[in-house]
Amino acid sequence: MAINYIKRYNELLELNHLNERDRKISLKAIFDRDIADNQNFSFNSKIIRPLKKEDKIDVESLFKHLTYKTEDETDNKGKVIQTRDFFDFERSKRLHWILPHIESKIPDVINVFSAINRIRGKDIIRTYIHNVKENYIIILEPQRSGQDYYFITAYYLEKKYGGLNMIKNKYKNKLDEVL
Repeated sequence: MAINYIKRYNELLELNHLNERDRKISLKAIFDRDIADNQNFSFNSKIIRPLKKEDKIDVESLFKHLTYKTEDETDNKGKVIQTRDFFDFERSKRLHWILPHIESKIPDVINVFSAINRIRGKDIIRTYIHNVKENYIIILEPQRSGQDYYFITAYYLEKKYGGLNMIKNKYKNKLDEVL
């Protein structure tokens, strides 16, 4: 477990040998160090905050979002529902990559851009930090005030979820400035 705490970009965390409890402890320590307890967690001089849920900052949901993936399940009536109950090794092995990307301390080619996304019937601006070499993406959403960001997610780009083509399309339609 302690070995994961000292891993650096672009090493991968060692999780396969850990049971669920130890895996969570290891990942939570990294998450707390880099994100939850980091008073200087900011990008482009704007503070990054977790989304609010019922007017409360929801750090636990952000942790789950960064370590679990959404999958479609069928309920007992045959209806397809989405659930975020599946541990995602690919996301989790790269959890410690978030901070160096946010701090722009990566030697790889990084594309930073903002684009408009259609989400639940609304146009939403999102800012992307895309590591071209590692196929890794971090997604932030500017707050309405323009002063801070909401942290949306970070993950390894997998082909079955749109992968690189999805990001290339967003990059083609990028805004003129990073918001």
